Amino acid sequence: MLEKIVEIAKEAGRFLKENEGKISQIDEKGSFTNLVTDIDKGSEKMIKEFIEKNFPGHGILAEESGASSPLSDYRWIIDPLDGTTNFTHAFPVYCVSIALEHKGELVAGTVYDPNFDELFSAEKGGGSYMNGKRLSVTSADNLEKSMLATGFPYDVKHNPFNCVQHFEEFLTQTQAVRRLGSAALDACYVAAGRLDGFWEVNLHPWDTAAAVLITTEAGGKVTGFHGEKYSIYQRDIVLSNGLIHDQMLEIIKKNL
Repeated sequence: MLEKIVEIAKEAGRFLKENEGKISQIDEKGSFTNLVTDIDKGSEKMIKEFIEKNFPGHGILAEESGASSPLSDYRWIIDPLDGTTNFTHAFPVYCVSIALEHKGELVAGTVYDPNFDELFSAEKGGGSYMNGKRLSVTSADNLEKSMLATGFPYDVKHNPFNCVQHFEEFLTQTQAVRRLGSAALDACYVAAGRLDGFWEVNLHPWDTAAAVLITTEAGGKVTGFHGEKYSIYQRDIVLSNGLIHDQMLEIIKKNL
């Protein structure tokens, strides 16, 4: 199944890259900062048709079209374009994310970045890879020498639970904090050892499903803001190399 995920993720990623700068329609989902384009919808249609052809009867949870076949043991979780705002500005940080659940457990996932032609993938118990190279999280054990990433909710101007206070404190407690605009790539960069940790609020299953499996299979750790076991169906996430995880939680809990 992972081979199939990789196949359609690359195809959808090429579709995104080929259509950069060719957007014909942009809609707003609830706010003028939460966007969806005809390219998002075209990528999702491509992925769904592929799954329906190759895995008939499987459930699908997709960002733009919602859920289908809820009684299936298998469910595909799709983000056809993670980083839509970046994409609309031709800012080259966006990706395709596809994960597979079996009876509620993540078993496979891939995140494809068409701009750098980087394919992150993992199977449960099989490790994580980027273009065939085994991934491993960093060995940084000191927050002061760590580089983190985060994102802000679309309603950041009105949502009191917006991570701004966390951002301010992490800026003073770490080597650096980055804001890339793609939660899936943020998490994959932790898996690849490019970042030491990541946190965010107000996320959805399609934002994190594939990347969480990729990161944990690379040796990383993931919890909620209170240190509880993480579920892709909750809205907050703390993800790290494991060694700085408790230090991250201490800062986060002070500002809850």
